[in-house]
Parts: sequence; C-alpha cells; structure tokens
Amino acid sequence: MKRIRHAGHAKDTPMNPVADEERSASTLTRRGFMKLSLSASGGLLLSHFISTEAVATATPGGHAIGTLVRIEPDGSIVIGSRAPEIGQGVKTSLPMILADEMDADWARVRVEQLPLGILKKDDGTFTWKYGPQGAGGSTSIPDAWGDLRQAGAQVRHVLLQAAAVRWQTDATGLRTSSGFVIHPDGRRLGYGEVAAEAAALPLATESLKLKDSREYSIIGTRQRVVDAGDIVTGRAQYGIDANLPGALVAVVARCPTFDGELVSFDATQAKKIPGVRDVVVLAGPKQGQPITANLAAGVAVLADNTWAALRGREALKIEWTPGPFAGESSAALDAQCTKLLEGEGRRVRNDGDFDAARKSASRVIQAIYRVPFVSHCPMEPQNACADVRRDSVLIIAPMQMPGGASRVASQITGIDRSKIEVRMTRVGGGFGRRLSNDFVAEAVQLSKTTGRPIKLLWTRDDDLRHDFYRPFGHHQVIATLDDRGDVSGWAHRLASASKYYRRADVKPEDMWTAELYPDDFPARLVPNLRMEWFEVQSGITRGSWRAPAHTANAFVVQSFLDEIASATKKDPLALRLALLGEPKDLPYEQHGGPVFNPGRLATVLKRAAERIGWGSAMPPGSGLGIAGHFTFGGYAAHAMQVRVAKDGSYRIDRCVCAVDVGRPINRLGLEAQMQGGTIDGISTARQLEITIEAGRVKQSNFNDYPLLRIADAPAVEVEIIDSDRDPSGAGEMGIPTAAPALTNALFAATGRRIRSLPIGVRV
Repeated sequence: MKRIRHAGHAKDTPMNPVADEERSASTLTRRGFMKLSLSASGGLLLSHFISTEAVATATPGGHAIGTLVRIEPDGSIVIGSRAPEIGQGVKTSLPMILADEMDADWARVRVEQLPLGILKKDDGTFTWKYGPQGAGGSTSIPDAWGDLRQAGAQVRHVLLQAAAVRWQTDATGLRTSSGFVIHPDGRRLGYGEVAAEAAALPLATESLKLKDSREYSIIGTRQRVVDAGDIVTGRAQYGIDANLPGALVAVVARCPTFDGELVSFDATQAKKIPGVRDVVVLAGPKQGQPITANLAAGVAVLADNTWAALRGREALKIEWTPGPFAGESSAALDAQCTKLLEGEGRRVRNDGDFDAARKSASRVIQAIYRVPFVSHCPMEPQNACADVRRDSVLIIAPMQMPGGASRVASQITGIDRSKIEVRMTRVGGGFGRRLSNDFVAEAVQLSKTTGRPIKLLWTRDDDLRHDFYRPFGHHQVIATLDDRGDVSGWAHRLASASKYYRRADVKPEDMWTAELYPDDFPARLVPNLRMEWFEVQSGITRGSWRAPAHTANAFVVQSFLDEIASATKKDPLALRLALLGEPKDLPYEQHGGPVFNPGRLATVLKRAAERIGWGSAMPPGSGLGIAGHFTFGGYAAHAMQVRVAKDGSYRIDRCVCAVDVGRPINRLGLEAQMQGGTIDGISTARQLEITIEAGRVKQSNFNDYPLLRIADAPAVEVEIIDSDRDPSGAGEMGIPTAAPALTNALFAATGRRIRSLPIGVRV
C-alpha cells in the first residue's frame, strides 16, 4: 500500500513543467472540446478566447470613462457587469441601472463580465475596484443601486462637458437622450463623437444630481438577458467549459463519511490507465476544526482528459477511517430532536410573558414540523481552473464569492492577493453552494503541487454527496388563544443543525443566529412571543441554501397559521391580515432590514388572493392555499389551487406569486426570478431530501434525488407590485412561500395536514 503524499509536499521538480511565459491566460469558449473549427474555405480557425482586458481598458478607437464604461467610435457602449451571474439576471439588471443614468441607448449597449477587481491600500488591506463583487443574500441590486447611478451620472457629466467645449457653450443648457448630447438649437452629438474628449476629463469627485424617476427610460422596462442568444445557441461560457493550455484534468475521490480520514491508498492500477499522469493526496480539515479550504480529505487523479481521470479514480484502492460520526443516521437525528425539545433551549427572543399567556389561555394549539437536509444540486457541478506560477495565480471558475477565491488561493500559496487573477464565468446554478470556494482550493492546491495548470471537475455524484447542505430541524410551534379566539401568545422552538457548523468566524454562542431570525413575523405583532433554539449535533456539513432559514421557517409559520385558522374556523387570509394589522415600519435587525412593514406583506397576500379568486367555491378534491413572507428586504406571497386524484396524486392547477421588491429594475427578469424560485420551492417540497446512513449521504444522483419534472410544473403567474421605494434583490424571494402555499392547498383539498417535508408525489 502506498503511503500518503500530500498536496503541497510533492517533490521539488514539477511534473512536466511548462514555462510561465508559455502559459496563456486565455479561456476556451462554450463547447471547449471543440477547440478548432473549419472556416468556409476548409481551413482551421482557432476558437475564440475571452479577453483578458478589463472593460474600462481602452480598445483601438474606443475610450474608457471610469472603470465600468467604454464608448466605441461608432457610439456603441460597453458596460462592465461586476457581480457574478448565477442565473439571477444581474449581468443585465446592473448595467441597466448605469445605462439609464448615463442616458445610453440600451439597444446599443454590450455587456462584458468583469474579473475580480481589488485594490491594495497603504495599510495592506484591500478594497473594491468596481464595487462589491459577490452573489449572496440577494444583495447585488441594493448594493449597486446608489453607486451605479452615480457612475452613470459621472459618465453623462463628462460627455456634457466635452460637448460644451466642442460647441463653445455652457454645459448647463445641454441635455442627453439615448446616446446623444443635444443642444437647445437641436444640434446633436453622438456619444462616440465626443468620447475621446470626455475620456480625457476628470470624473466628478462630489455626488452628482441624479435623474428623477419619471425620466427613467430603461429602469423598470422588460429586457431579455443580454446573453440570451449565447445561452440558447451554446456559446455561453460556463466554468465547466473553461480550460487552460497544458492543463491536466483532475477528479477527486473524497472520504465518503463525515470527518473521516485517509489511511492509505494504492494507485498501481490507476497509473496503468492510459493518460493518467499522477495521483496526489488532498488533506481535509482536521476533525472538528473550521473548514477553510477543502471540504473533505481526498485522493486526486490527474490525467490528460476527463475519461482517463475518471477511469483512474475507479481503479484506486483507498482505505478511509469511518470518522467520529459513523453511527449518524437520519433516524438518530430525529430522535435527538425529539429528546431536545423535551427540555429547555436558548431563548433568543422573549417578549411579554409567554408562560403566563399559556396558563391563562382559553385554548392552546401546537404542532411539530420537520424540515429535511437538502442539497443545492446545481445543474453545473463544481469545477475550477487554476494555474499557480512562481509569483502569480490565475483562477477561472463559476463562483458566487470571487473575493473568497482570492483569499483561499493566497492562503494556500502564500502569494499576495494583488498577484492573484480571478475570472468569473457564467454560473450554471449556485443557490448558495458556490458561496464556498472549496472546489477552488482543491484546484489551487493541485496546481501548486504539480507545477501544472489544473482543470478540476466534480461529477453529479460528487456534488450530491459532498455539499454544504441546507440544515435539518424539528420545529415546535405553540399558539395561545384568548377568550375571543385571537392569538395572545406564540412560541417557536427549533432543534436544528446550524448552518454555521465549522465556520471559523462564528462563536459557539452565535450558532443560533443562522436558524432563527428574532424579528421575523409575528415579532411585535403578538404581545407574548418566545423563540427558543436547541443545537443538534451532526457531522454533515451545512451551509446557506437559497434564502437560508427563511425556506424552513416560512414553511413552518405559514403552515401553522392555517392550523390556527382551521381550529378557530377563521378564513386563513383574514387571520393573516388581522395579525399583520395596519401598515407601519417595524425594526428589523437581521439581513433585509432595517425595517419590516407588515402592510407591504398584507398587500402581496391580498393581490395573490385576488388574482387566484380566493373564496371561490372549489370542486371536490380541489383546494386553495396561501402563504406570505418577508425575505431579505422583499415581500412575496403565493396562492395555489390544487386538485387531488383518488389515488392521492395531485396537480397544481394554478399558481400565483405576488412580489414587492421596491422599484423593479428589469420587470422581465423579476418575473423570471419569481417563476424560477417558485418551481425550485415546489420541486424541493415534493420529493427532495438528503438522508444519512452510517455517517454518510445516501443519495448520489437524480435517480434518488428526483427534481420536479416538466409535466408536474405549473405555469407561474407573477404579479409585480409597483413601488417607488429603493429596490431590494429578487433572487431568493420567490422560494420560501411556495411550499406552505402548496401544503395549505393540499389540506384544503383533502383535510390532511402535512407537517413533514418532502410531501411525496401522493398525499
């Protein structure tokens, strides 16, 4: 048996070294395996490589203004999109904000993805070059709303100044419209005509006056995503399509059990596979220690191509330790939750006197709900390209947090972050999985060890069995009712495995903060409120999963409201509206604050109800359900109509989603986000669960983790609430209320209450 050789401790001579100067920074476009194509004359043409230049770098005849805009001689405009595009549409919506403020003609705008841009300050810390570059928590739009408008105003300001010089007039008398500067006498100069003079002028350092919303011509319109054509024709560049000249393909066999370790391996047969070049160990995190790089211990097979690497991995003989959680199972976790809820937990909110309210209550209603572990399961499994050189690093990968990739690469290599280039591709699904950069860390470690560029690939099985899963938990909810049948007290007691497990920057006493949000509904709306958390011990890695705790808590709270309505013979919508009360701003200290307005939540509930025909008589076997929730600054409600057959199978006949995210930027994109979130929510609620047996994940692929099929997916009708408030994000708002609206509708149709997810395909 071959003893362990760890990544980072390889012999000094790199394997088949490639000279640094011969390593191109280029990246293959979509369908990277088609490296060459035939020209019309039959000759060979090299595939197109993406540019290594920043958007604001001047091109021949083009002129950069600031860091985000380049104006070409023909008047067309290139705008850089700074945030990772993970399907939420920011590659379109962020440039729309800037383009509107600079009065560009959107039909003549082209958008390019920016790389990570960080600048080193005098004190050695780093700041953003283009502004915040991350995709998580639905923050891209609210983070950019102010500064992108200012960036657009700065560009428009220098274009006006340049035209004023050309016309020898005062700039205050000029105006702009759709890519032109216009003189009071009707003369016009295209932006391309004055771009050179504008680019030579200094940008304003003070805040400029911004357009009145009544002048918007792009914001609030319906625009297709800027790369729609590339996506549907297969030209879009995803991470899995990227490559580096001379790169070896790497696949990794990871320890299958939680916190297990590598004992030894035998690579004799693996190295006999044609194309296999080496086998290298990747050290995992130490048991119980924070996860800062690799997710698990592993053995990597490096080969000339993917097929050889996969065959080589299959031929490995590996001995693992079972780890400290070898006895963990889903059944044992359920039993642990049951035992915990019999005791007392950590009280994280305690308004009024819930115990007194319970003692004096005319009636007490309670229920326990179960929410399972689920996987992110993006369509594009994890992957990354890395090239570690003597004094620099190049990373190309589908990421949500490119800054984190830069940090982990610096941590592994010791190379200063200013010498680490990070390029983002379009991401084939993130949902929170790519907030972590463990896959980037693996590629960087392997490149450092071998001295070669690395293209790391995960398979679907890898992705399902090695994830940062959405936390599992049991929720006990208790409501006390007074003599009039009104809710006088509310308790939410949660036993869960915190997503902050093994997070380096979270103290043990703060683990609950990822599981319960103290200012969530019905905080400040009932006089006696208690929230209590119990920590479940589990070895499975957890993390942020699309709208984090909101997906679990909205299901619980909105389902329990229907239970109260049924017990008190009240209409479920009327009960919600009575609890929400009048519109007012309530303090909200968690992410999405600083305020929560119950009136805005009431509005989306009423609009969803109106559109679906709430209160209409339903035929036998059919029912209506409704749910609403506040998520990360946005308000959304779902109303669904279901039909249940005699065999228990069910169909969603109608599905309505009403949403208020402040001022809509791209109405078409907002509709798409609500539709996508709804489908994701339904899919997850119906059949998705990660189960544990003998300290490992049982599921491995779509055969035992079945996503929603097209035939079972409803058309989603989206109702957008127009608003002049500053925009919030939209990536996660459409998912939390889909599950409870569905289960409430199923109860209305069958009388059966669903308290444990997934529902299954029959009720």
